[in-house]
Amino acid sequence: MSLKQAIIDQAQAEGFSLCRFTQPDSIPHVPDKLSDFIDAGYHGQMSWMADRQTWRANPRELWPDAQTIIMLGESYAPDHDPTDILKHPEKGAISVYAQNKDYHDLVKKRLKRLARWLIAHSGGEVKVFVDTAPVSEKPLGQAAGLGWQGKHTNLVSRDLGNWFFIGSVFTTLSIEPDGAEVDHCGSCRSCITACPTDAFPAPYQLDARRCISYLTIEHSGPIDVDLRGLMGNRIYGCDDCLAACPWNKFAKEASDIRYHARADLMAPDLGELAMLDDAAFRAKFSGSPIKRVGRNRFVRNVLYAIGNSQRPDLLPVAQGLIDDSDPTVSDAARWAVQRLSQMGR
Repeated sequence: MSLKQAIIDQAQAEGFSLCRFTQPDSIPHVPDKLSDFIDAGYHGQMSWMADRQTWRANPRELWPDAQTIIMLGESYAPDHDPTDILKHPEKGAISVYAQNKDYHDLVKKRLKRLARWLIAHSGGEVKVFVDTAPVSEKPLGQAAGLGWQGKHTNLVSRDLGNWFFIGSVFTTLSIEPDGAEVDHCGSCRSCITACPTDAFPAPYQLDARRCISYLTIEHSGPIDVDLRGLMGNRIYGCDDCLAACPWNKFAKEASDIRYHARADLMAPDLGELAMLDDAAFRAKFSGSPIKRVGRNRFVRNVLYAIGNSQRPDLLPVAQGLIDDSDPTVSDAARWAVQRLSQMGR
């Protein structure tokens, strides 16, 4: 058996759905595209994208000794329609990937096991990355043949749709690369039209400053008033563009039960979530990616959803947070009170 096939078999044994290979110099178009993205201001408050632009644009800058990049995909596809929750405005909509354990921890552990096996099997040096490092994972994924970057800028696979996490193993071993995947979006614009905030200036371009995933997770402070009403009941992330992709007909439900939705996070009550103090927030979201945004940013999101809920019975909840010690939470509470109060006029 070739080393390449042995790695693929081991990756599958570790739980990965996809395994492909590319080289560090396989994405020469990324520096210009990344520069255009930053220059347009589309990165919003994500200053780390600009600060580490050189590393993100060129994998060889990140690790000059790397000869091969092993790109891996792991399904987290849901067993339900994630947009159903939008029909229940008194409940909070949490992105599918965040409805249970933090994928960073789970994927990184699999990557490390695969890396240790590779060293024991063939030697060489390795580094593993998942999401938090300055790695252009989606372009590398396309270069390796995992899938292609769709018009929503996310990676789409003919085997898994777009419900999958991406991880990478950089190695000093030289392994034959796979061919790049080609674009199979055709004339479809489902993901573009599904976006509630018009966050796509054009196909294959994303203005994060209008993206609900960015706004609810990365953006600190008050969110633009013109966007709050468009957020609906989405309190952590947004799956609309992903859920709209026709290629999801090939999606395979997540095999790891730790990606399956927790019962209390599939349709959580907005009123209960708004009442979380810092300790209760940390306890509820221990081991969850939601924990990293902190109580104040999360409750801000919940209050925007309450303001959009058209549920006057939630008015006392919002009123109770007007004097919150965090000014952004207080601002969100006043906005929610104003929106719900207008219903009775």
